[in-house]
Amino acid sequence: QVQLVESGGGLVQPGGSLRLSCAASRRTFSIYVMGWFRQVPGKEREFVASRRHNGGRPLYADSVKNRFTISTPIADANDTVYLQMNSLKPDDTAIYYCAAREGIVLKNTPDEYPYWGQGTQVTVSS
Repeated sequence: QVQLVESGGGLVQPGGSLRLSCAASRRTFSIYVMGWFRQVPGKEREFVASRRHNGGRPLYADSVKNRFTISTPIADANDTVYLQMNSLKPDDTAIYYCAAREGIVLKNTPDEYPYWGQGTQVTVSS
């Protein structure tokens, strides 16, 4: 069983930056996709970004394009994925979750990801 642990959330002012990290406890499959989602209370979980663990073109939600960057290690013993968030807006406030799925196809729906972290709170406010 893969366990994912997020870190790096917090409070930031509008226009600021944060970097989220997601570490996998261990690798159980050789080819996989990492994703980031976010959720606001009372709303459905929303796709943010995804990328294959060994690189390749990432997939982003329109709302975060040109502001967020997902990076995955080409070769990393810790299997850590990052989400660099710049030019943050109050609408980016949410609990952010990392997720993983086996395979090479990038997916943007939560149901496609069997493995999830516990989430980390990001609050954008002045």
